[in-house]
Amino acid sequence: MSSKYYLLLSVATWALAPAAMAKDASDAQGAITTGEATKRSVSKPKAEATFSTGVAKGRDRLDSATSTSSLQADEIQKIGARSLAEIFRSIPGIRTESSTGEANGSYTIRGLPLASGGSKFMQIQEDGLPVLEFGDFFNVASDLFIRADTNLSAIETIRGGSASTFASNSPGGVINLISKTGDVEGGAIELTTGIDYDTKRLDFDYGGRINDTLRFHIGGFYRTGEGQRAVGFNAYQGGQLKFNITKQFAAGYIRLSAKYLDDRAPAYLPGPIQITGTNANPTYSSFENFDVRRDSVQSRYITSFPTLDGNNQPINVPMRQGLSALVKSVGLESQFDIGDWTITGRTRYSKISGTTIRDLVANIYPANGLPASLGAGTGTLSYANGPNVGQVITPADNINGNGLIGATSLSKIDIRSLDNFTGDIRATRVFDLGQGKFTLTGGMYKAVQDLTSDWLYSNITQDLNGGGNSALINYTNAAGVPQSQDGFLGFTRSGSTGFFRRTYDVQYDVTAPYGSVNYHIGRIAIGGSIRYDMGKVRGQLFGSDLGGGRVGTTSYDFNGDGVISVAESKTNILPLTRPAPVNYNYHYLSYSTGINFRIAEPLAVFARYSRGARANADKVLFSSKVSVVDGSMPDSADGADVVTQAEFGLKLRRPGMTFNITGFIAKTEDTNVQAGAITTDRKYRAHGAEVEAGFQRGPLSITGGLTYTDAEIVSDRLNAAVAGMVPRRQPKLIYQATPQYESRQLTLGAYIVGNTSSFSQDINALKIPGYVLINPFVQYRPIDRLQFMVNVNNVFDKVAIIEISQTTVPANGVGWGRAANGRTISASVRYAF
Repeated sequence: MSSKYYLLLSVATWALAPAAMAKDASDAQGAITTGEATKRSVSKPKAEATFSTGVAKGRDRLDSATSTSSLQADEIQKIGARSLAEIFRSIPGIRTESSTGEANGSYTIRGLPLASGGSKFMQIQEDGLPVLEFGDFFNVASDLFIRADTNLSAIETIRGGSASTFASNSPGGVINLISKTGDVEGGAIELTTGIDYDTKRLDFDYGGRINDTLRFHIGGFYRTGEGQRAVGFNAYQGGQLKFNITKQFAAGYIRLSAKYLDDRAPAYLPGPIQITGTNANPTYSSFENFDVRRDSVQSRYITSFPTLDGNNQPINVPMRQGLSALVKSVGLESQFDIGDWTITGRTRYSKISGTTIRDLVANIYPANGLPASLGAGTGTLSYANGPNVGQVITPADNINGNGLIGATSLSKIDIRSLDNFTGDIRATRVFDLGQGKFTLTGGMYKAVQDLTSDWLYSNITQDLNGGGNSALINYTNAAGVPQSQDGFLGFTRSGSTGFFRRTYDVQYDVTAPYGSVNYHIGRIAIGGSIRYDMGKVRGQLFGSDLGGGRVGTTSYDFNGDGVISVAESKTNILPLTRPAPVNYNYHYLSYSTGINFRIAEPLAVFARYSRGARANADKVLFSSKVSVVDGSMPDSADGADVVTQAEFGLKLRRPGMTFNITGFIAKTEDTNVQAGAITTDRKYRAHGAEVEAGFQRGPLSITGGLTYTDAEIVSDRLNAAVAGMVPRRQPKLIYQATPQYESRQLTLGAYIVGNTSSFSQDINALKIPGYVLINPFVQYRPIDRLQFMVNVNNVFDKVAIIEISQTTVPANGVGWGRAANGRTISASVRYAF
């Protein structure tokens, strides 16, 4: 990145300081500023509910024509979530597929399509700025580079509405994780351990005032362990440290923040699932010695894999790297009143790298049903490693009691750089106009996002044995010629082609001016906002699937024996002398307008219409939409996918009760790539309603929400057969609830989440049943400052299917997919000081 972009908004932000410093600092007040969260619990209805994410100016939510939610830190702790996705699924309107583990989850909102992983139409932010400019990069979603720990003060969410104009690439909404900033003196240390699974974690944080005008906060975590599923090795390792310091002036504040994240976690990918019954009424169950709730295709015996790196040099990739993230970031935030204007600036530079190591099932066969390429009826299968190394396998052996063999791709997505700079500066002024208040806001957003990564693969055969005990399998044909080497069929993704071995070296440069107006008179507030995004995409691509004679296969002697084996003859390389350029621009206009009518002090209704868009990032690369000759985009409409939404809502807030309901209609364009490299170019339509409510009476309370969605694929330019179908894995109803009892010493409750049935794939044949997961918790405080807590996830150990690869019930009953984790119990002790 060019250093001029790093400095652009930082200088503008710091330039505000002298005017503020000229004022008498002794007048500084300790009031909470934008980005700081209150300590009130979401289960206790608030007298005021000021909200600042995705809007021009923080205001009472009953005076704003938006649909928003806020989740406080103490409520997040009760959920007992094992990942960020499990936290997000507690927010009404948000649909998550939280079966991958710590990161690379899938997120969407209000029926907007979820064709692939990550978060395309909804932006994940940290303290008001995006973690990544695009939340659905192939294999490296935003949640890989952010963690929830005791630094977290609150999570604010805006769905639809002005999210499309107050953030780039977020037409569906924004989820903003807000850090503590030392406004409350004190801290805590917390130890957590798994009771029935291997994890140990230490969290700490502390903040407070250094003097009357200076405060700080510091905190982080460290954890280690195998994790919730059996993989046979220490899959979780690492932690995070965050720090911020705030200088308060009479007219505002300046805050400097820093973050260091170095963490790894396993990637839980599809495993074998037994499927019987009919498409309309299927039965899903575990195979012998492989529990879909607790096991993984990862293993203590599959420790590494050889391949060629991004420079076509041999490397040995350790599997335990899993989902690894290394983030070093520094940020600057300020807000000052200068004359009648309030100027707010945020900038952050993040240096980001990491890896995504995966064990991805391509197919699963009964041992007596292997195709010819894997030794059907001829030749010999034998163990390549593990306790049975060298032992011959026959179909009659019924290995592991399930007789299953998997053809699997081991992959490393080597994230060399996702470095990014983001900055946002805005000015707001409130004018007296007639009997009301007129608020004017103008701003500028700037972002520079790198994408430099290599896709590296090798191809294996393995048995499917739970407990982290899967082993590699060799195949020798009837002529006695080994077709595999140490369990590897080839050093490719699959087969003998160079498909999906790629290098991306691209940079995205985004500039977006925006503005808004709002007029509040009496009970009525009318507003509108506009944003114009302009993007420049420059760089180059390498890969044989760019065509044009770019060959991606070779031979390489990995074991150094001087002989090229059959497997070694199937080695992928990158055609480094034949790059394809990337050189195109995009632009799109977003706007939003709404009206809010406060019928009475506790009651308001609103309506809003919005048009936003999401720029297409890497999903249009390696496709016909970008020329491999000159890097241009022949059809400028392919640069972004447009989303239009209409909302109609009611909000009620009384002592002991809140009730919000919003109806929505959304139309969406989506250019994407589904798992299995299926390219889509679609239009979708969805309508429905979301409800969020909370009730409290004395020590008893319940909060929760539900979202009804009726979604449809309107058209697909590449596959007309799916028109009129319901998008895969989209349930009609998702819901969550948290009933609890709370006294001074004891809190008892349960976090309940569920959804109705959906279809496994877009052809709408095979159903995935709905599920309800109940997650009880108990907190006990024997003395002040000391708390003991137990969380149980999925207390009834339900099989909750998240994803199925099959389109219909397979004749042999063998399928593969993902399910939610089975029952896991954690215990923690927390001491506050």
